[in-house]
Amino acid sequence: MFYPLTILDFLDRAVSVFPDRTAVLDEPQAAGAWEPITYRELAQRARSLAASLDELGLPEGARVAVLSQNSARLLAALYGVSAFGRVLVPVNFRLTAAEVAYIVEHSGAEVLFVDPSLREVAAEVGCRHTFVLGEDDEHLWSNPAEPRPWAGDEGATATINYTSGTTARPKGVQLTHRNLWLNAVTFGWHLGVDESEVYLHTLPMFHANGWGMPYAITGFGGLHVVLRQVDGAEILRRVEEHGVTLMCAAPAVLAAVVEAARLWQGPVPGRNRVRVVVAGAPPPTRLIERIRDELGWEFIQIYGLTETSPFLTMSRMRDEWADLSGQEQARRLGRAGAPAIGVRVAIAEDGEVVVASNHNLDAYWRNPEETARAQEGGVFHTGDGGALSDGYLTIQDRKKDVIVTGGENVSSIEVEDVLAGHPAVREAAVIGIPDEKWGELVTALVVCSADVSEAELIAHCRERLAGYKTPKRIEFRSELARTATGKLQKFKLREDFWGGRTRQVN
Repeated sequence: MFYPLTILDFLDRAVSVFPDRTAVLDEPQAAGAWEPITYRELAQRARSLAASLDELGLPEGARVAVLSQNSARLLAALYGVSAFGRVLVPVNFRLTAAEVAYIVEHSGAEVLFVDPSLREVAAEVGCRHTFVLGEDDEHLWSNPAEPRPWAGDEGATATINYTSGTTARPKGVQLTHRNLWLNAVTFGWHLGVDESEVYLHTLPMFHANGWGMPYAITGFGGLHVVLRQVDGAEILRRVEEHGVTLMCAAPAVLAAVVEAARLWQGPVPGRNRVRVVVAGAPPPTRLIERIRDELGWEFIQIYGLTETSPFLTMSRMRDEWADLSGQEQARRLGRAGAPAIGVRVAIAEDGEVVVASNHNLDAYWRNPEETARAQEGGVFHTGDGGALSDGYLTIQDRKKDVIVTGGENVSSIEVEDVLAGHPAVREAAVIGIPDEKWGELVTALVVCSADVSEAELIAHCRERLAGYKTPKRIEFRSELARTATGKLQKFKLREDFWGGRTRQVN
């Protein structure tokens, strides 16, 4: 007997076992925030959204885009869209209007939900139906009609998540219900998620669907605590107020928490209770030590990509390391980790990390050439260079030309294109350099044909790029290292900044 795996399974179990348990505490500072709702109410609002999309005439497989910071509505949309046969397109709320417009057009989204704070961005984006969350959507969450039944197909696309890569245009990653189901269950199992979990959404839900935690926490009836804007002191306050047990974050977020803890009055909350999962960039060993020593939180690192749903490997404290020094334990925890159950990791002849997993993407949306390249040989080519030792993966360099800053991917080619559009710039190379706060700092090396200041070039980029993509540092050069055929040799450009380091990511 075959029963399809769909993300509705997680919500169905929560409603069946924990119908009257509080499911979501929305961000209290947000305009139009929801009052605390139970799992019964969360399920009803998801069904109302599905029924409203029925009334708009959206068929199965239709794409629905959401541009929003973390919110209870975004959490409900994960189910109200995908669990009833349509495809959710979560959009990075930090993008510019032009970038959002490209994603909406490329995905073919017929509906765009937008947070009130991003109304001006949405005004520049053409979409058949646009709703401002909390203002135009009252009927969406209280529709009394029953949604059209969906038979369920685990091979159907559940979400399309756009990610920056080696090209200036982002790629749409098609993740199926099976991908998301197995990722959430495997990740939740490795983390030991249980019915007493209090999960703080420090990670943007748009980011690989919150790494699958919105599904795993729901399936166990845990409490979702929504955080709209990352702030170290505010994270500590939420941990204390709500008894948070688990969160996921980029290293820059945890660095902010560690710094806030220095000014915290009284014992740091969550000691010996909070588990924090880090990914996006390998954190410095010293930061790992501080999280464990100064916060008293358990540090866990995972490695993955949007294309892998994302969970591939985990590095977590082991009994065998108990007698090692704290620094050595932190060094080992700084590795990408051991493969998760059902994940096969290998190193190709050229040093690239390749993976086989039920979490791997179905395809890149409307991009068969890139799909074939990434899945050549029946494995997913990560674009990262790495090594395996004692069953653990270490990421050593990045084959694909992507900068990871604050947990966000930045395409260097995209930034170079913008810089090249300035009349004073003759050549530009964009690289990531080590930075304690952000992991990597977006840095531009430019050759100019006329006088121009660093501030002018940064302002030029800021007008055309999302803030996190804008170079934070610009250095002027007389020439850039190139091959005989004119190709930039970025490994040479990085040497001045990465000298003495064993790996070319931070």
